[in-house]
Amino acid sequence: MMKKAQATIPEADYNAPMETKRTICSHCSVGCGVYAGVQNGVWTEQEPAFDHPFNAGGHCAKGAALREHGHGARRLKYPMKLVNGKWQKIEWDTALDEIAAKILQIREESGPDSVYWLGSAKHNNEQAYLFRKMASLWGTNNVDHQARICHSTTVAGVANTWGYGAMTNSFNDMHNCKSIMFIGSNPAEAHPVAMQHILIAKERNNCKIVVVDPRRTRTAAKSDVYVSIRPGTDIPLVWGVLWHIFKQGWEDKEFIHQRVFGMDEIRAEVAKWDPKQVERVTNATEEQVYAIAKTISENRPGCVVWCMGGTQHTVGSSNTRAYCILELALGNLGKSGGGANIFRGHDNVQGATDLGVLCHTLPGYYGLTDGAWKHWAEVWDLDYEWVKNRFDQGVYHGVTPFNATGIPVSRWIDGVLENKDDMQQRDNLRAMFYWGHAVNSQTRGNEMPEAMKKLEMMVIVDPFPTVAAVMNERTDGVYLLPTTTQFETYGSVTASNRSLQWRDKVIEPLFDSKVDHEIMYLLVKRLGFAEQLFKNIRVENNQPVIEDIAHEYGRGMWTIGMTGQTPERLKLHQKNWGTFNFTTLEADGGPANGEIYGLPWPCWGTPELKHPGTHILYDTSKEVIKGGGNFRARFGVEYDGQSLLAVDSYSKGSDIKDGYPEFTSKMLKQLGWWDDLTPEEKVAAEGRNWKTDLSGGIQRVAIKHGCIPFGNAKARTVVWTFPDKIPIHREPLYSPRRQLVKEFPTYPDAAFIFRLPTLYRSIQEQDKAKQYPLILTSGRLVEYEGGGEETRSNPWLAELQQEMFVEVNPKDANDLGFKDGDTVWLEGAEEGRIKIRALVTPRVYPGLAFLPFHFGGRFEGQSLLNRYPEGAEPYVIGEAANTSTTYGYDPMTQMQETKVTLCNIRKA
Repeated sequence: MMKKAQATIPEADYNAPMETKRTICSHCSVGCGVYAGVQNGVWTEQEPAFDHPFNAGGHCAKGAALREHGHGARRLKYPMKLVNGKWQKIEWDTALDEIAAKILQIREESGPDSVYWLGSAKHNNEQAYLFRKMASLWGTNNVDHQARICHSTTVAGVANTWGYGAMTNSFNDMHNCKSIMFIGSNPAEAHPVAMQHILIAKERNNCKIVVVDPRRTRTAAKSDVYVSIRPGTDIPLVWGVLWHIFKQGWEDKEFIHQRVFGMDEIRAEVAKWDPKQVERVTNATEEQVYAIAKTISENRPGCVVWCMGGTQHTVGSSNTRAYCILELALGNLGKSGGGANIFRGHDNVQGATDLGVLCHTLPGYYGLTDGAWKHWAEVWDLDYEWVKNRFDQGVYHGVTPFNATGIPVSRWIDGVLENKDDMQQRDNLRAMFYWGHAVNSQTRGNEMPEAMKKLEMMVIVDPFPTVAAVMNERTDGVYLLPTTTQFETYGSVTASNRSLQWRDKVIEPLFDSKVDHEIMYLLVKRLGFAEQLFKNIRVENNQPVIEDIAHEYGRGMWTIGMTGQTPERLKLHQKNWGTFNFTTLEADGGPANGEIYGLPWPCWGTPELKHPGTHILYDTSKEVIKGGGNFRARFGVEYDGQSLLAVDSYSKGSDIKDGYPEFTSKMLKQLGWWDDLTPEEKVAAEGRNWKTDLSGGIQRVAIKHGCIPFGNAKARTVVWTFPDKIPIHREPLYSPRRQLVKEFPTYPDAAFIFRLPTLYRSIQEQDKAKQYPLILTSGRLVEYEGGGEETRSNPWLAELQQEMFVEVNPKDANDLGFKDGDTVWLEGAEEGRIKIRALVTPRVYPGLAFLPFHFGGRFEGQSLLNRYPEGAEPYVIGEAANTSTTYGYDPMTQMQETKVTLCNIRKA
């Protein structure tokens, strides 16, 4: 039974008045509500919020242990600096003075691109926005965060299919599913509270559960159909399912005719994947694949769910497109109980992505074109030319840094080590900020110490030292700046379903830590552009005002409709959790009556429009003003002589009874709707479109006429801007199936992708299968999250899982000569070695090995405990899985290929 957790406190404090704060769990992106009880400034009680519309009193192990993160004994207590191999306590002013002086020196010598700004999925929305703005005004696009290596391929693939790269429905709406297909997703461990919604569908709605995963997971234990596939064969599996759907005529023909472009080309590709070919490549039998097709076709509406098992591949962007195409063929989009439900892994990885903590775009997915920069310069009230001149003005291999994608976090190692003459920037990376990021979550960990050693300065900004502090082999030039947890500040956070939630501050910053936005302010003061960064943001006691930051980005985020939310509206929702329906998320009466909880974007127009938020994307059964919509006209109006606009399909109440392009001032005039604008709106809207009109007038008038501002088009299955116009199978870089490598080769090597040379075939052509006969994959544990530094420093969680391990099938263990519990060496195909415990289990099939990726603090057999600052070492350490993982990157996003490589294992 879930019950209150109460701390042991001095007897004198038991009678102190209890103040209850409302906050949101800081682990995965389900967004569970928490009641925190505070006495005399100390967080003494915690219980899950039984009236919260997402978790309804549910918690996982991590959520139940949150209080310890706020009062964690193993946190950094004060700023520290590495001097002659020893950690020394220093003052904040000293640390920031030295850091600022060093990066200004590097800027002078090598340009602004030689400093890398690695941000966080743990920042709240306001901090994330401020971080991207700070990097922009420093003058670089070398800024990124965790989304690059978890769902960047989702955003690229899904946004290029129907307009936005986010979860289409919600966890709550899954109550209405009649089937759910999980592919590369294990919510029973990765998103445990989401599992309660899934089981509600199963128990109340007889929802059929299909699980496609190489490993028999705890989610698979709840499935009606479970299919194990060879890692890296998602596309052949999906095409095999569609082969049966098309053969049986189970596709939704009317939906395809009205709302889908290019399905005939998909049919032609699918025809190549008959059952024998699918089994040869994926290992899934005809009976298994037919069972999937029959189950999801006969039980509609249904949704597809994927996580990093689908995204972390060299073909990750094609994988996510294939999942979308399956749902389009079944007509499952824009419907309650349908959709593509993409579970995000960190509490604000969705929000940090939306707000542009990425090397390829500005906030709101505006990109890096001159027009995008002009839009944000206007929002910031800064001179566009001044902003542009903050950047390196050189041209490097044909690109200017101002408009060029930066180096992604997945490739920062190469940004340091690559020959600078082969890069699209002036010089190598010389200094890095690791601001709330776990470096052990990245591949090629065995190369990381070399890159860290070459850097001239590392600045780690985190409540914990992180693995970066101990695996760098440095004796100086490393700073540890103790930031706070999200429980020591306040602001908004975006859940996986696009809902924004407000957090209270639970406790004041502990020890000598500072909140992230205060650190940004103090640093930027020393860098000389605080006046510009905070021009319209008040600063009180060295802390930028969170509400002011929210109001500023709300002036610019027109593309995704992150403009109708305000702190005031979000606080109203927070104070009335219990008024929102547990399935529909709509407020049943109360002060937010009719609004969707958290005002999930798009929440169109200005706040005055009072748009309720959009629960289900692309839903034509509702009026736009009530959260309805259709697919976005993002790709023009025609391709190859064919119209891309929807046919006889439009949102309820639309004055335009067919497809239409995105709205501009010119289009309003052509329609005769220009005079619906106020005189002030006309001035602001002249020559603008729905994304750049800061008055919101174009959006308001379009919605008044029942139209969605971004137009009404078909989803596209053909993406002519990708290397593969339609998703095709390509073998992983490290594949054990050499004949299939010949038939389905990877991409050719590329001179420049995201500023760097990127290898494909030159790696795949190396036959490592005999030396490394086992396929290696990785995934999550319920007890830990991300790189694990925070959760492994929590005594309640550390007790639950104390050792790093590898799962190996009994046949492989017997053949290789070890047994359950033995210590083994696992070596990856690029010679990264880890010393770990063997867990012999039939959960993995013969030839497959599985590693959890939350461990760090050991490196190639050696403990790094003595390198942590005293008192700040985690309770549990272990080898990082990614010390043994290998090269491999998606060409559209530079997503790393962690889910399929090769290894060997031997008894230690």
